[in-house]
Parts: sequence; structure tokens; C-alpha cells
Amino acid sequence: MTLTKLTLRSMLLPGLLGLAATAHAQDRVIPITTAVPILTVSPDSRSGAMGEVGAAISPDANSAYYNPGKLGFVRYQHSVSTSYTPWLAGVANDMGLAYLSGTTKIGERATLAANLMYFDLGEIQYRTSTGAANGTFNPKEYAFSVGYGQKLSEKFGVGINARYIRSNLTGGNITDTNPGNAVAVDLGAYYNTDLTIGAGEYSLAFGGAVSNIGNKISYTRANRPDFLPTNLKLGTAITKELDAYNKITLAFDVNKLLVPSPYYEDGVPSNDPRIIEENLKRADYGIVRGITSSFGDSPDGFKGELREINLSGGLEYVYNDLLMARVGYFYESPNSGARQYLSVGAGVRYQVFGVDGAYLVPNSRANPLAQTLRVSLHFNFNELSEAFGSSGDTSN
Repeated sequence: MTLTKLTLRSMLLPGLLGLAATAHAQDRVIPITTAVPILTVSPDSRSGAMGEVGAAISPDANSAYYNPGKLGFVRYQHSVSTSYTPWLAGVANDMGLAYLSGTTKIGERATLAANLMYFDLGEIQYRTSTGAANGTFNPKEYAFSVGYGQKLSEKFGVGINARYIRSNLTGGNITDTNPGNAVAVDLGAYYNTDLTIGAGEYSLAFGGAVSNIGNKISYTRANRPDFLPTNLKLGTAITKELDAYNKITLAFDVNKLLVPSPYYEDGVPSNDPRIIEENLKRADYGIVRGITSSFGDSPDGFKGELREINLSGGLEYVYNDLLMARVGYFYESPNSGARQYLSVGAGVRYQVFGVDGAYLVPNSRANPLAQTLRVSLHFNFNELSEAFGSSGDTSN
């Protein structure tokens, strides 16, 4: 049995995510590939419009995805958000990423969260060895998470997520393939404080999280599974209230995959036995060794490790907690995949309801991430002062 669109959609999805503009890269491009790469993509419009920052921006219903350490600082007793992204619109018209998340407070200092990410890769057509149609299949991936965050003080909080992941790319209809399953956890921490710089008053926040720490996932041979996209995220955000109605936030994140780097040698073909042997050895690393080795295993040394770090920056302007305008930029080294794009967006909040939109402007018209549009809806019920009869923490 052979297949047509599956080649473009599921088998090459890691390449589409990691090699979004390789045709324009001038140097060697050696991306790090993992199973279920969609887990690293920002699913909501607020962060999507700010270059995918999220570690330290103010907490909301989507906080658990970026940093569960922020959960204890969520301002509302109950909050719900849903998002949808038509995915890779320049490649196919029936792929999409849907996301649903929610939080509920347990007292003033703790928060429970749950979220579901669902990635639909569209319909594929199977064919026999003679080219005759042989049925269709709709590959899909999803991840369901539950989380808990706790404020340990008025300035510092920690949190954890537990996640179940299922990736069904072939439906078992191709010989020696099967759906992949995994469980993983995220760990996060968040700190915020007020400070004075000159005559100005600011709110400064720091956040960090390690996500998708879990078992490797197998689609074929059980003894050759793939790493999950274990990721380290560190970020900071600074907010300035310009006056009673206007405030602005500037945020930065850095991300690094905590999985082994591909091995290569200059001038040596990738099918050389030594290259193959070293890459197979790295693929056999356990979870802990995979994480620890990821900080120093690039064949290009320290320079190569720096190239594996993705940078995000974003700016958010808020008028009267009612209207929002956002802009951001995401940068990935040309040697590691060359995803580089500007993102813009806007939002509005009215009473319990809110809506956000984001649009991605890639560095190349040929980029398959072009025309990526995200839309998110928000529902927030009862600020802490209403829910618990106290002032709560509304600084964020």
C-alpha cells in the first residue's frame, strides 16, 4: 500500500515546522526533529500575536500551556478560552489546530487547569502499488493536560501539568505502523514584583518552564522510538502603566529543545557508517541523558548550541483593559530551520467576554507558514475580589 497526501502532511510535518524557509538558508541546515512537533506551537492568539512569548506575560486561561507556574496568579475564579488556527494554509486547505483551555481557582492562592490540543492533518488518500485508490484516512494528534499552580508568596508561584499524548498518523493501515502514545509532565515557576526606575513605576516578571518531559513515542519499531519535544522556556516581561487608562508590556522568551542534536561532520556524507552509528547512538539515549546531553552535543560546539535557541519578542498595548494591540517577532537560526516571522494582532474585552486575533507575516512568500491566522475567544467569570471578598492579586 502506498499513499499520496500523507507524505506531504504527516510524514513531512516536522520538516514543514522546522524547515519553513530552508530554501533561503545559505549555510548547512540541520534541524532537530522530534515526534509530535505541534506541541511546540503557540495555540492561542494573544501569544501568537506577540512572537509566541508566554513564559512571563500576565496570567490568563492559557497560562498552563506556557508556564504552569503562573496559574496561582490567575485573576478570575473561572476562565475559559478556545482557539482555532487553519494550519499551513499555503500547503493544504483542510488542516487545523484547535485548542480549549480553562482554569478554576481553589481559594485565592491555587488554581486548577485543564486543556485539550487537537491537530487535524486533513484527509489522505491511500493507493495500492498499482496506483488504484484504496481508501482514505484522517490523521490526527491530540494532547490532554491537567495542571495545578500554587502561589507560594505574593510574588512567587510554581506549577505542574500532566499530559496524555496520542499521535495517529496512519491508522495502522500501513505495514508495521501504529499510533503513538505518550505521557509527559511540565514544570514551571513564575515571579513578579513592582519596581521603580527613575520616576516610573513598573511591574517586572520572570518565568521559566520545562515542558513535555516524558517517554519516547513509537510509530513503528518499539526499539527505535522518537523523543517528545522536551523544551526549556525562559522569559521576562516588563509592564508600564502610562496613566490610568493606558499600559504597555514588553516581553522576551528564549526556547531550546532538550533533545539530542543530529550528528554530522564537515565533508562527510550523512550515509557514512560513522555518522549513522553516532546518530543511532544518540537516538537510543534515555530521557534524562537526552536532556542533559542537549546542552553540549552540537557538532559545532558552543556556536552550534546558540543556533539551537529560538528567540521571541512581543509588545502589547492595552487601553482601559478593553482594547489591545500586539506585535511580535519569532527568530530561529537559518542553520536550525529558519523560521522567522513578524506577527501582529488585536483584542477586545467586554465584561466576561473577549476575542483575540493574530496574523503571521513570514520572511518569505514561499514560507508554508504564510497566511497563518489564529482566533481566540475568552470567557472570564468573577474577579478574585468578587469571588472571595478580598482584593486578590490584580497586579497582572
